[in-house]
Amino acid sequence: MNKKENLKRIAKEIRLAIINMISEAAHGHPGGSLSCVDILTTLYFDKMNVKPDNPKWEDRDRIVLSKGHAAPALYATLAKKGYFSEKILSTLDKLGSILQGHPDMKSTPGLDMTTGSLGQGLSAANGMALEGKLDKKGYRVYVILGDGELQEGQIWEAAMTAAHYKLDNLTAILDFNGLQIDGPNREVKNIEPVNEKFKAFGWHVIEIDGHDFDQIDKAIEEAKATKGKPTLIIAHTIKGKGVSFMENQVEWHAGAPN
Repeated sequence: MNKKENLKRIAKEIRLAIINMISEAAHGHPGGSLSCVDILTTLYFDKMNVKPDNPKWEDRDRIVLSKGHAAPALYATLAKKGYFSEKILSTLDKLGSILQGHPDMKSTPGLDMTTGSLGQGLSAANGMALEGKLDKKGYRVYVILGDGELQEGQIWEAAMTAAHYKLDNLTAILDFNGLQIDGPNREVKNIEPVNEKFKAFGWHVIEIDGHDFDQIDKAIEEAKATKGKPTLIIAHTIKGKGVSFMENQVEWHAGAPN
């Protein structure tokens, strides 16, 4: 099995785990969890330099899931990578579980930041990237943003800051599925044109199909090769990807299948 086929297999298994987790918990956010799976799979199983047996390894690559409601996708990925047993996934959001409804870095092995309040993740990622620069470390920082999240003002303050400090060790990946809890982005509060806005803030911008493993691979490598500025990868995705009755259906932003 070649690399691409292996990544596809892993992504399918992660999607199955997400559906099982949310079904067991009887609530959660399947739509936005399913849409970012291929991105997380590529990062953890091909691109990121991490050690599951040493989650706090000082030189590891960092990742911030700014759209914290997609925690099931990250938990399933971490379990598949070996940070903890996949059996624990069935405890999602239960009392005493290490897997809460939104990421808690004090509870879950492998988490670099507690998230859930939208708009804050890019600022946290900036801090990690700036520390790497000051300490002359080689690690990279990745942050996964939601598209509705771009309606938060703090995102744009952080975007300006990242460019000002020339954080070329920072890659932001926008999970652009076009839908948020109240409907299409363009109707709730239009965020377009995203590419031109980030370019105006001093970012290098790449647009891809967020479910095409070849394009994800190429974009991440291009981001690594870009010097003097941070990179935004606009990943066009499908909300609920992989589950036919959930795809592009805003009502599956939150809820659980029976």
